[in-house]
Amino acid sequence: MNFKLSLLAGVALLGFAGVANAQTDTTVQGVVVTGRYTVDEEIDTATGLGLSVRETPQSVTVITQQRIRDQNLTTIADVVRNTAGVSVVEVDDVRNVFNARGFEIKNYQIDSVPLSWSLAGDSGETIVDMSIYERVEIVRGATGLLTGAGDPSASINLVRKHADARDFQGALTAALGSWDKRLIEADVSGAANGGAIRGRLVAKYENRDTYFDRQNTEKHVFYGVAEADLTESTLLRVGASRQDTAPNAAFWGALPTFYTDGGRTDLPVSTNTAADWAYWDTTNTNYFANLAHTFANGWNVSFNYNRLINEQDSQLFYVYGAIDRATGAGAATWPYKSVGETTQDSFDVQLHGDFPLFGRAHEFTLGALHSKQESDVVNFAAGGPNAFLPLTSLYAFDGNFPKPDFATTPTLYTDNETEQTGVFAATRLNLTDALKVIGGVRLSSWERSGINGGAPDNYKADDVTIPYFGVLYDLTPSHRLYGSYTEIFQPQNLRDINAQVLEPITGKAYEIGLKSAYLNDALQSTVAVFKIQQDGVGQATGQMVPGSTPPEQAYAPADGAESAGFEVELVGRLRPNWDLSASYAQFEVEDATGAEVNTDQPRKSFALFTTYRFEGPLEGLSLGGGVTWRDTIYSLAANPVSGAQERIEQDAFALVNLMARYDVTDAVTVQVNVDNLFDETYYSQISYFSQYRYGAPRNVTASLTYRF
Repeated sequence: MNFKLSLLAGVALLGFAGVANAQTDTTVQGVVVTGRYTVDEEIDTATGLGLSVRETPQSVTVITQQRIRDQNLTTIADVVRNTAGVSVVEVDDVRNVFNARGFEIKNYQIDSVPLSWSLAGDSGETIVDMSIYERVEIVRGATGLLTGAGDPSASINLVRKHADARDFQGALTAALGSWDKRLIEADVSGAANGGAIRGRLVAKYENRDTYFDRQNTEKHVFYGVAEADLTESTLLRVGASRQDTAPNAAFWGALPTFYTDGGRTDLPVSTNTAADWAYWDTTNTNYFANLAHTFANGWNVSFNYNRLINEQDSQLFYVYGAIDRATGAGAATWPYKSVGETTQDSFDVQLHGDFPLFGRAHEFTLGALHSKQESDVVNFAAGGPNAFLPLTSLYAFDGNFPKPDFATTPTLYTDNETEQTGVFAATRLNLTDALKVIGGVRLSSWERSGINGGAPDNYKADDVTIPYFGVLYDLTPSHRLYGSYTEIFQPQNLRDINAQVLEPITGKAYEIGLKSAYLNDALQSTVAVFKIQQDGVGQATGQMVPGSTPPEQAYAPADGAESAGFEVELVGRLRPNWDLSASYAQFEVEDATGAEVNTDQPRKSFALFTTYRFEGPLEGLSLGGGVTWRDTIYSLAANPVSGAQERIEQDAFALVNLMARYDVTDAVTVQVNVDNLFDETYYSQISYFSQYRYGAPRNVTASLTYRF
């Protein structure tokens, strides 16, 4: 397998050259600056030790609140889409698949508490609104020490907004945008009892059409959190959130790829195959409680409870098959009605503290997690004379399609239970002022039982040991060399041609890198080189699971899958009024035979965004802009005429985004964002059911914010 070792070595040498030529930090005219695209907070996403980004022996990207605001990132999918090294596959209007380093991201956390999503994320988890979150932490590589399942791609941690204001304050935002977008948002904080009790409320309403014909989406978001200082050493935090999203004339699937003569379709970007009676309503509810106490010796303990309820109520219309080039006729249809709910209860306890050994202080953490997820999905069979009628013409389709008679008695589709228990311990030994070693291990048990997709779904793994090892060495006070190793254990929901669930993925992950800081830590960089080895990775076979209703792709395990590559990131503040985030990632991933794996993920990606705040006569004006670039991707599909496998391909493309903001007063701000400035036409999905989906064309959002 050719991993372009010379290129990787060149990047590593470039990092070391930076060390040789930049041994000390630089200040700007003696002014100490702090970055708005960087964070000083400790993160628990990777090790649980409460380390800073520079102290974590893995590649970490933090999307701060300022960057979320500057780029107008409204959903978690927007965040991933604008980060190099991670990518999005837009399956349809509700489901997205996130990927990193050649593999799907399946590890998610909220405030560092691991969570699971419903099957395929069909309850709207991947379109969760960013209004209730302070930042997003993306740790690349396996994080099995904390999450249990050691998925090697990355882990995404959503950090909620906290009630930390001791005075009454808030912000009101109204916005208008392309496709008749309208939204209003309020974020209000306050305190009582001298600041010992604090609260925060966030509410948002959005209504918009989309770039697809006849589509409309309405969204309601509510979040409330209260914090109380029970004592000087004890903090209680409780809260809840809810998001209701209701897309009408919602896509299920994407667009047909082939004509009946074997040629390729090139349908208009605005084409919508959904019937007017189709909808896909989702509700995401979260209740949480956290109790943290700091002991007199500095040790602290935290107890967390998290309850997630993800619901979906859908009535959908799937269009598939080849169509006639001249008339647009021939597409088959599949009406579908379903109701589902996934509930997860998680209990988590962690103990952190320092301990002395050989005249030095070291850190230690011990934790335990128990989670239980229950998924229940039923569907309602379509019947009557209008069920499964073919389309007369996709060209003339206006959504006016006869609605079938859906059964009033439901059919069980999924009824399963997933239970996970884990205990972990980790320590950081400060061997010298420059050398630090991190070691940890997790003991996990994982069990699933019940029915998934109408077929038995039973798997159990007891006492799976997941080790973690990391080392950090300070070359200078500003440049830190690191390395890490962990093992992989990742159950998967995919089924083979015999309707059997695939065995869990196993493997190993290695990473070495260099983290540096400049301008008194206002500007930070990371150079990382990684290698991942996996067995059992599910790959689409192009066949369907027999008897699956609706049709479900079949997968086969691929052994010997290896991914290797590198990532470079520079983020922070170049000047007191100039912020920058730039990153580049590249990898290759192949199986044991040398065949490419997961070819719908871009092997190379680049992301840049920068903002500049003017002074003098233009004070109050901020301008920003950036570009996201993705390399060529492809998938294979069977030509309906020849039967041969053909590549559905998306060439490399770049999307340019702009931002302008003006502070009218200290309290009033106007902002305009333009996404996809040059109206690039591109596919956002080419890998599901031999179909393709278009990404968003050029769009504009203008907002007005009042802060008090």
